[in-house]
Amino acid sequence: MDASEISGLRGLDRASAVSSLTGALAEKQKKTTGTLFDSFLNTAIDNIKTTNGYLSDAEDEELKFALGETENTHDLIIALQKASTALQYTVSIRDKLLDAYKELMQMQI
Repeated sequence: MDASEISGLRGLDRASAVSSLTGALAEKQKKTTGTLFDSFLNTAIDNIKTTNGYLSDAEDEELKFALGETENTHDLIIALQKASTALQYTVSIRDKLLDAYKELMQMQI
């Protein structure tokens, strides 16, 4: 709620002001909830894209090394470790989300 909305409430009686504030807060909470889920989903998609990028880079480094295009094992090991760590992280997050979903489904209403 900005200053213009607050100054507009000064002319109202107490009950009207509280009602207006409650409505404004409820509307803001609805917007935040939708935005929170959207940002969570977009972050998850970005993390999956990053993991796929690391896996692709590791495969490229493996192919270069196997074909003899490079002899730098340091870059190969780094790419493989990045891919492994990112994949473990992604699988861990997936498992936690599935556990939370299963727990929600088992709740009795």
